[in-house]
Amino acid sequence: MSSRLFAITFDAHQPERLARFWSGVMGLERGGDPDEGVALPSGNVAGYRLGFRPSHKRKTAQNRLHFDLTSSSLEDQQETVARALALGAQHADVGQGPDASHVVLADPEGNEFCVIAPGNKFLAGCGFAGALACDGSRTVGYFWSEALGWPLVWDQDEETAIQSPDGGTKITWGGPPHMPDPGKDLHFDLAPDGDQQAEVERLVSLGAKRLDSDHGGDGAVLLADPDGHEFRVLTRR
Repeated sequence: MSSRLFAITFDAHQPERLARFWSGVMGLERGGDPDEGVALPSGNVAGYRLGFRPSHKRKTAQNRLHFDLTSSSLEDQQETVARALALGAQHADVGQGPDASHVVLADPEGNEFCVIAPGNKFLAGCGFAGALACDGSRTVGYFWSEALGWPLVWDQDEETAIQSPDGGTKITWGGPPHMPDPGKDLHFDLAPDGDQQAEVERLVSLGAKRLDSDHGGDGAVLLADPDGHEFRVLTRR
């Protein structure tokens, strides 16, 4: 048994509006089954979608998950920043300092993301959405490697990273110190390759914790990883 990373999903007060923003920034077209809600194909070889789920949660702190977008040149970096600002982004201060080569922005609902300067060797070949940078422990990096079947591509000084065997976006965890729950964040939606309940049991055996049912009307099961970050196991897709 295993799971596919079906979607990286945003908590959204206005899902359609937020989807339009990310569609414009990343050059994505709306597609897929309307019954699956607001979603965009990521265009990344890692195979996930971007999802936007209605949420009434209030954002109270910096996101624990954020995208690092890559650039091929300084001009390309500037064009991405300008495009995002025109679509409704704002500059954000997360303590990066005036000499940082990357640009930190926040989307219209305050979700931070970075536009990375060209020449980043770690993200070379990963595509425009080069990384999903997560707050989390070495233990949780190991958990997600086992959960998704994605090998570790970095494991040093309590920092870990995994990547699909097909390549594409890397998922990274920065180690301690750990950030507080922001209330409103990004989450993983998993699609089991077989029976949903059997996959839930496997994930629990790896260190996940059962939470209350998702109440989303789609049959998803809500779990938390070893660091307490919520994720969903969908019915088989």
